[in-house]
Amino acid sequence: MVKLNKIYTRTGDDGTTGLVDGSRIAKSDPLMAAIGDVDEANSAIGVARTHFAGDEFDRILARIQNDLFDLGADLATPASIEGGLRIVPSQVAWLEERIDHMNAALAPLTSFILPAGEAGAAALHLARAITRRAERAAVAAQAAAQPLAYLNRLSDFLFVAARAVNQQGGGDVLWVPGASR
Repeated sequence: MVKLNKIYTRTGDDGTTGLVDGSRIAKSDPLMAAIGDVDEANSAIGVARTHFAGDEFDRILARIQNDLFDLGADLATPASIEGGLRIVPSQVAWLEERIDHMNAALAPLTSFILPAGEAGAAALHLARAITRRAERAAVAAQAAAQPLAYLNRLSDFLFVAARAVNQQGGGDVLWVPGASR
């Protein structure tokens, strides 16, 4: 269990940060960019949760936020360390099950959609875009396969979830090519 009595340590004042094994890397390292982008995606999901407080969807998003902390720990644990907190295939499979369940109730896409609509859907679309950036950063940092699969599936989940939320409201907001010409 984590116990933090003091928030600042001054150890990062030199532009480095610590990994799980105690080693230090530059804050500008691609790995730190990936960890930071995962944190930002997690925060965006936290904002999205405010639109679903107390319902089943809020509980699903809470589980995803916890998984993203696992993913951050996975990224911060060097591959040479055996054991440790790692993303496992069952976490990816759980997302796939949620995607398939939601997608079964949606009409097939006939157009690209805009990241808009209901407030909760728009928040989910923003979280999706940030998750895609986190995935790109994790690829650049040469992350392991399972964190990459989780991020890829999470962005799919957030897309389908936004569509499901919009279905409850005004529906998908469709892209109209060249509409403002």
